Amino acid sequence: MVETASFSSFLETIGVLATLIFVLTSMLGMGFSLTVPQIVAPLRDTKLVLLSLAANFILVPLLALGILLIFPLSEGLSIGLFLVGTAAGAPFLPKLAQVAKGDTAFSVGLMVLLMVVTIIYVPIVLPMLLTGVTINPWDIARSLILLMLIPLAIALFIRARYEEVASGLLPLMNQATSLSLLVLFVAFFVVYLSDLLGVIGTTAVIAAVLFLLVSFIIGYLLGGSAGPIRSVLGLGTAQRNLSAALAIAALNFTDPDVMVMILVVSLAGLILLMFIGGELGKRAEVEAGESPEQGKTSTAPER
Repeated sequence: MVETASFSSFLETIGVLATLIFVLTSMLGMGFSLTVPQIVAPLRDTKLVLLSLAANFILVPLLALGILLIFPLSEGLSIGLFLVGTAAGAPFLPKLAQVAKGDTAFSVGLMVLLMVVTIIYVPIVLPMLLTGVTINPWDIARSLILLMLIPLAIALFIRARYEEVASGLLPLMNQATSLSLLVLFVAFFVVYLSDLLGVIGTTAVIAAVLFLLVSFIIGYLLGGSAGPIRSVLGLGTAQRNLSAALAIAALNFTDPDVMVMILVVSLAGLILLMFIGGELGKRAEVEAGESPEQGKTSTAPER
C-alpha cells in the first residue's frame, strides 16, 4: 500500500511538471511563430471582442450553472465544472485552430485576451458564487502571469529581434508541447483512474459533454460570417483554460471530485473538439478547393 501511494504521488508530480512544461512550451511556441501585429490586428474588431468576452465570461458560466441545476452532481463535481466554466484562454486553442484550418493569429489573440481577463475575472467571480470557498486572487493571477503572459511576451520579443533564433527553436517547442500534453494526460489518468471509472456512465459525463457542445455552439454562432473566425471562436469558447482550473483546484480544494470533473471535461473536450476541429478543417479545405473552380466557371464565357 505504501509503495502504491508513493507511485501515485510520483505520477502526480510528473503530471504537474508536464502541465507546467506544456503551458510554457505552448506559450513560447506561439510567441516564436507570430508577431505582435498579427495578434493585435484581429482584436481591433470591437464587436467581435465584445461578443467573445460575452460568450466566455457571461454565457458559458451561466451555462455551467444551468447544467448544475439540471443534473444532480456531488459538491466536488459541481465545483469542478464551474471552475472550468469560469476559466477561459486555453493554451491548446492555437493547435485546435490549425486542425480546423481557422485563423491562427486570431486564435492567439483570442487566447491572450481571454487569459488576461481570466486573471481578473476568476478571483472576483469564484468567491461570489462558491460560498465558503477561500481563494487568494494573487495566487491565481501570479500563476497565470508567470506561466503564460511572461513566456509569451519573451517569445514575441525574441521573434521581433532575433527571427532566426525563434525559427530554430519553434520545432523544439512544438515537440515539447505535444510530448508534455501526452505525459500529463497519462499521468493524471493513472493517478485518478479509480475515480474516473466511478463517474463513467453517470450524469457527470453527460453534463461534461453537454457543456462542451453547447459552449461550442455559443461561440460558433457569435463568431460572425467569416468561417475561419467563427470556427476559432467556437472552439475557443468550448476549450476552457484547464491549466488555470487545475491550478485553482490544487490550491483551494481537497475533494478529489473537483479534480476528477476537470479531467473528465478535459478528456471529453480533447476527443470532441479534435473531432469537431477536424470536420471544420475538412469543410474549409472543400470550400477552398471549390473557389478556384467557381472562378474558372465564371470566366469561361469571356474566352
